Amino acid sequence: MSDRIARILGPVLLIVTLIAIWEIWVHLADTPRWMLPAPSDILESFRTDQQLLAKHTWVTLQEVLIGFGIALVAGILTGVAIDSSRIIERALYPLLIASQTIPMVVLAPLFLIWFGYGLLPKVLITALVAYFPLAVNTVDGLKSTDRELMKLLRSMGSTRWQMFRLAKAPSALPLIFSGARISVAFSVIGAVFGEFVGAKAGLGYLMDRSAPQFETPRVFACIVILAVMGVSLFLVVSLVERLALPWRRYVSES
Repeated sequence: MSDRIARILGPVLLIVTLIAIWEIWVHLADTPRWMLPAPSDILESFRTDQQLLAKHTWVTLQEVLIGFGIALVAGILTGVAIDSSRIIERALYPLLIASQTIPMVVLAPLFLIWFGYGLLPKVLITALVAYFPLAVNTVDGLKSTDRELMKLLRSMGSTRWQMFRLAKAPSALPLIFSGARISVAFSVIGAVFGEFVGAKAGLGYLMDRSAPQFETPRVFACIVILAVMGVSLFLVVSLVERLALPWRRYVSES
């Protein structure tokens, strides 16, 4: 318990110290509010813009959750397909790698042309950004299955589905969850990027509109919300992993 408290207190004390230094430095340097707001100004923005921030946060959260959900399903299915056949692997894996060489800054405007300024293009951008880590980690996880265990199951007359359920899936789950933690953080970045390119709502849209109006405290408030959103979703995935793979906790502790 003391170790757990120490792990929590360390980052909290560091953050509080940095915020205090920031607040003092801004006041001592007499920095204009529009250039670099003090933490107290950002806190005030949370109070005055509460409804506005809540409205746009909900839009971004929808984009992140739906996009991540699509990426999760697509990434796992792609990984399973690649692992199931050498022919599919040779056909799909190079395309999977090549897809990451296409800059999102090129695709995002095309999505806006094809799908408009609604929710769909932002969801697709988010899914594409989050898809790659999940697909690659699923492939690596499935291929890391113990060969001796696979031979044993095969010698006992197990079907391909039984070998997948009893050996491959449990072996792949830790790496799939690792990919999911990375992807859920990338999902927040993807959603905001899509909103920067073109949107009618969302935190990225709100920041893009607030910056030219010199509403810098509101911009920082959006950044804080996005950071909290990313960390929270990361922790949720980690919690699901602990519940789904309880044996890993004992392995890591030992």
